[in-house]
Amino acid sequence: MPKSGFIAIMGRPNVGKSTLLNRMLNQKVSIVTNKPQTTRNRITAVKTTEEAQMVFIDTPGIYKKKYELSQYMRGQALKALKGVDLVLFMTDRDGDICDDDKYILSRIKQHDVPGFLILNKVDKMEKDSVLLTMDLFQKEFTFREFFPISALQDPSTDALEEKILSYLEEGPFYFPGDVSTDQSEKFLISELVREKIFQLTKQEVPYSTAVVVEGMEERKNGMLAVFGTIFVERDSQKGILIGTGGSLLKKIGTRARGEIEKRLGVKVYLDLRIKVKKDWSRSPRSLKELGYE
Repeated sequence: MPKSGFIAIMGRPNVGKSTLLNRMLNQKVSIVTNKPQTTRNRITAVKTTEEAQMVFIDTPGIYKKKYELSQYMRGQALKALKGVDLVLFMTDRDGDICDDDKYILSRIKQHDVPGFLILNKVDKMEKDSVLLTMDLFQKEFTFREFFPISALQDPSTDALEEKILSYLEEGPFYFPGDVSTDQSEKFLISELVREKIFQLTKQEVPYSTAVVVEGMEERKNGMLAVFGTIFVERDSQKGILIGTGGSLLKKIGTRARGEIEKRLGVKVYLDLRIKVKKDWSRSPRSLKELGYE
């Protein structure tokens, strides 16, 4: 009988969780930028072979802030611990442990689930520091396995995958073999647009944006028309996103459309509008209206 199981990937913002997930699946299922707090929702990704099905759960980076959106993201991450068979705890600390790491590990302990320590970005660390860091984390949590890696540079995740499989038990496949994620097309499109906003804007702007796909329709020529709204919190942010003569909004749309077409395999017409929803990230009602619930 084949093996199957659920594996949560957890850690602080910007430690490389989404990069690792995409590498494990050999395709892009979670958006990636060089800015922290890019991931806001739990992303389920599925890797199926003849012998096993691994269901990975990519989680938002956990950090202690009190804004409503931050609390939502933290809740999304911690919910991933329910019912998982294994946790990949990822960090990029170099010689110490921060309070956010300690907090995450304390919550993992409460669920009594086995964990691997994934120490990322070791290409930037001295060998002695790598060993010291792993020893410090082992004193904080009893990890079953240790993987010092560089998620951006390592050519293969075969060793990690093999070790994950050794911890999974026999069980049914939860998804069809050709499914790589359970996310809807609308969600995938909104995430790709948001990724481009993160890549092309600075300071508070990307963190003050939410993207909602309002509608989709397939046209007679086979093209998929997508109508989306980018919500910001202030008029000044709207002006920045539009850019001179609409140049930045056009660039966001062009780059996003290219990735959407690649992902869905169809030609796409992408219509993006910008609306101001004042301080939406601090309002429980607004968060719910924008799909964060």
